[in-house]
Amino acid sequence: MKPLRSLATASLVVLLAGASFAQSPMEAAIGARQDLMKLQAYTMGQLFMMAQGKVPYDAKAAKTAADNLAAITAYDVTPLFPKGSDNASGAKTYALPAIWENEPDFLAKYADMHKAALAAAEVAGNGQDALKGAMGALGGSCGACHKAYRAPLQ
Repeated sequence: MKPLRSLATASLVVLLAGASFAQSPMEAAIGARQDLMKLQAYTMGQLFMMAQGKVPYDAKAAKTAADNLAAITAYDVTPLFPKGSDNASGAKTYALPAIWENEPDFLAKYADMHKAALAAAEVAGNGQDALKGAMGALGGSCGACHKAYRAPLQ
C-alpha cells in the first residue's frame, strides 16, 4: 500500500506543478503578489493584535513576526507588478493603473513600509507599549499605498 500512496503523492505534486506552469506569466505575477500581500497582512495582523491587546503580548512572537515582516517587505516587488496587470485590464486584482502612471511613488511607498517594518523589528520584543508605538508608522505606510494604488475592496 505504501508504494501506491507514494505514487499518488508524486502524481499530485506533478499535477499541481503543471497547473502553476499552465498560468500565463501575467497570471503568475498577479497570483504571487496577491500571496505576498496576504503574507504581509497575516504577519502585520499578529503585530496589531498584540499591540491592541486583542491577544496577549508575547515578546518572542512579536519579535519573530516583526523580523519576518522586515524580511518580507525587503522583497523586490517590481517583477510582481508587470505593466498591464491592473484591474482595468480585466485581471482579477485590486491594483489600480495609477501604479504604473506613478511607479516611482508606488515604489517609494513600498520602501516606506519596509522602513516602518525595520523600525518595528527593532522594538517589537521590548514590550507592548514599544510595539504599539511602532504600529502607527506601519499602518500609515500600508494605508498610504492602498489609498493611492488599490481599488476599494468589494
